[in-house]
Parts: sequence; structure tokens; C-alpha cells
Amino acid sequence: MKSSKKIAGVAGIVGLLWVGLTAAIGANQRKLVFNPGFKRKLPGPRSKGHRTRAIALHAEDGTRLSGWLMTPPIIEQGAAVIYFGGRSEDVSWVARDAERMFPGMTVLAVNYRGYGKSQGIPGEQHIVDDARMLFDWLAQRSHVDPKKIAVVGRSLGSGVAVQVAMKRPVHSLVLITPYDSILAIARKRFRAVPVGFVLRHKFESIKYAALLTAPTYVLRAATDKVVPHAHTDLLVAKLARLQLDETIAFSDHSNIPHLASTQDKIAAFLRGQFDQVQEALGEVA
Repeated sequence: MKSSKKIAGVAGIVGLLWVGLTAAIGANQRKLVFNPGFKRKLPGPRSKGHRTRAIALHAEDGTRLSGWLMTPPIIEQGAAVIYFGGRSEDVSWVARDAERMFPGMTVLAVNYRGYGKSQGIPGEQHIVDDARMLFDWLAQRSHVDPKKIAVVGRSLGSGVAVQVAMKRPVHSLVLITPYDSILAIARKRFRAVPVGFVLRHKFESIKYAALLTAPTYVLRAATDKVVPHAHTDLLVAKLARLQLDETIAFSDHSNIPHLASTQDKIAAFLRGQFDQVQEALGEVA
């Protein structure tokens, strides 16, 4: 009898711990998915190959979003890129490296809600809605060809980029250390918890992969403890228009976008994709 009571007592304690852990993950999930950086990495970010200006745009609900617009020295209707950053990323560094990574292209990099000087609280639906708004805003600039807008997303931002490409005519798609879904990663990390019931910010890129029409370039880190290659494999297997899937030597999850080799590969891919459009237009003419 005493033994049965002890077993029941232990089971009760385990049950309470399980409930407590589940509740804690549910209550703190925003912190698990998003890690806003309020301090700008660069005090006055500028691209040597672009005219750089700080911009402030307003989301549909009025939330003020802050970032940078970089335009080539010669203003003409041409190619453009929107960059979406990672979980802990302030995107000011893009202005510093835009000359190498996006040569001759208009570049838009805006911090998510709650990141940098952008107002609001981050959440999947708000961030995706904001991202689509940014695409629409950029497509309306007189110096941008709305048919030649590429989207680049890193880590968390890969899930944002995929959802933009689902609803907008994205020309080319670059995914840096992408995942199948945040939900899948969380399930492996918290195996004893019913994550699917409590996680609201799921970023399920794998659901949309087969429907994407934009040529897609995947870049993986050689060492990645944040997004294991198995999660990237699942996404890649579903991508409808995968063009390249490459691993960057000597890279990890944190340094991959800052390496010259990564930036050169992205520049070459985007130039090649944009040049194909230009050649096609020339043949039509």
C-alpha cells in the first residue's frame, strides 16, 4: 500500500512538472521564438555602393517600422531585394555589406516589430503581414521594376520570405539556413511537451514549399546547432523550384551571412536570375 502511494505521489509530481513546463512554454513562447535587439549594431549604417537613407514606414495597423533603403548611384527601373533577418538580428549590418551582396540592386532592410527602432510586439502573423506590405511598397517605387524583386531570408527570416513568396510575385528567393518549420524544431527540443497545442508562432515553411514559383537558392551553414541539416533537408525535398542547395565552408549559424563567400554567392545567383529576365525581355523586343 505504501509503495502504491509513493508511486502515485511521484506520478503526481511528474504530472505537475509536466503541466508547469507546458504552461511556461506557452507563456514564454514569444521569447523562445523572437529575441529582439534594441541596440543598433552600426551607429550610422551606409553602403559604399548605394545611396543609403533611413526610412520609417507604417504597417496597416499604424505600427511604425524602421529600416534602410539603399539605391544604386544610377537611378533607373531595375532589380531590387528585400532582406528579412534572424531571430536576434538587427538588420543595420545589411547597409554595410550591401555593396558586395546586392551590387547594383535597390535594397530594403527593415527591422521587425519590436526590433531596433521598430515599434510594436513581434508575432508571426504581424511580421508576415508587414513583410508583404514592404514588398508592395517597394514595388511602387519608380526606380524599381516590380517584376524584378527578390526576397532574401535568413534563419527565422527564411520563414517570413517563404510566406511573402506565397502571396506576392517574388522574382527570386534566397533562403539562408532555412528550416521546415519552427514547430518541428520546437517539438524535437521539447519532446515531452505538446508544443503543437501551445505554440502560436509556427512558421511552417514546409506547408508552402511545393507551391512556390520563384527560383530558390538554399545556403546552409557547415556547422549549425540552431537549424540542424535534417530540418533543411525536409524543406529542400519539397521546394518546387530549387535551383541551388549549397553549404558554405567554415560557416556556422551566426556568421554565415557575414562571410564574403556567402555574399559573393548570393550576388552571383541574383545577378544570374535578373540577367535571365533582361535577356528574355530583349528577345521579346
